[in-house]
Amino acid sequence: MADWSRRSILAGIGGLVASQVGLKGAFAAQNAWGFSFENLDGKPLRLADWQGHPIMIVNTASQCGFVGQFAGLQQIYTRFEPRGFKLLAIPSNDFGGQEPGGKAEILARAEGEYHVTFPIAAKASVKGADAHPFYQWAASRKPAETPRWNFHKYLIGKNGDLVAAFSTMTDPTDSRVIGAIVSELGES
Repeated sequence: MADWSRRSILAGIGGLVASQVGLKGAFAAQNAWGFSFENLDGKPLRLADWQGHPIMIVNTASQCGFVGQFAGLQQIYTRFEPRGFKLLAIPSNDFGGQEPGGKAEILARAEGEYHVTFPIAAKASVKGADAHPFYQWAASRKPAETPRWNFHKYLIGKNGDLVAAFSTMTDPTDSRVIGAIVSELGES
């Protein structure tokens, strides 16, 4: 009986491990087009609607010391959007509780103060077990380059792959960011 119980326990553990490996494998095989966010009005923002375009996804916070990066994000959006570049802000309260407000507060800072014209999603978690599925997928693709603070930037290629990640400290107008966008647009 004890031998049977040990085998059952080991089989159960083996199944659990296999299911976790399968989950990671599913994330590894999937591209960004399978994910969607909600906009600030609760309507879906499907990344598949931007299939074939490079997309920058940035976790933002209106009370963060890096909030000035909204200006740089708007600069690159204005420069590259006519060529097919997309940008999506994901407000998050994960770091320092720096996005405590709702829709009105988020829009007041982003649109009112920084005049952003790119889409802004509803607040979402970007780290840990509660992270939005996109951020879980991105973490499985680039585990050493996950958001550690607000204004972390992911660049999705035209094919839906995660092609680059830029830390909070990297300004949106940095030559590395510009170079990655230009490369994904197929320009030189």
